[in-house]
Amino acid sequence: MQGIVAAVSSNGEYSFTKPNRDSITLLAGLGVEGDVHSGVTVKHRSRVAQDPTQPNLRQVHLMHEELFAEVGEAGFQVGPGELGENITTRGLDLLGLPVGTLLQIGAEAVVEVTGLRNPCVQIDGFRSGLLKRVVGRDADGNLVRKAGIMSVVKEGGRVRPGDTVEVELPEGPHRPLDRV
Repeated sequence: MQGIVAAVSSNGEYSFTKPNRDSITLLAGLGVEGDVHSGVTVKHRSRVAQDPTQPNLRQVHLMHEELFAEVGEAGFQVGPGELGENITTRGLDLLGLPVGTLLQIGAEAVVEVTGLRNPCVQIDGFRSGLLKRVVGRDADGNLVRKAGIMSVVKEGGRVRPGDTVEVELPEGPHRPLDRV
């Protein structure tokens, strides 16, 4: 499987959206250089309040660009970085990847998929009603989270729009993604 990087985004301050950049630098074990969520331990405010010593399994947030078209059909205009992701991809089923998948991004960077983003009510603060479009139920009534995946940086490097994303699935039985 292969996709491409559609956009990259980062923000050094707490804000729901992240401005698009010409490039971002991933730092092994930390996340996106200069991003507010970079670090060995959790940086998301609600998780820091629970236990600030938890490992940061949310160093890099990836989102599939195809979600923007899906919510667009319901009247929501959303673009790269506006839902807080660091890397917007095109052509990959991010939500279908198992835990432990390695993503080679560009020539150097490698991230390991840790789980699903658990979208919160801040999404409705950005666009009222959008939360219902990124969290729903499947035909069997199971909760479906569509707001991207989270990962940790295994190998650092610069990431730019247009870079390829190569997928390396883990060995053995695959564990489906769950919220992290």
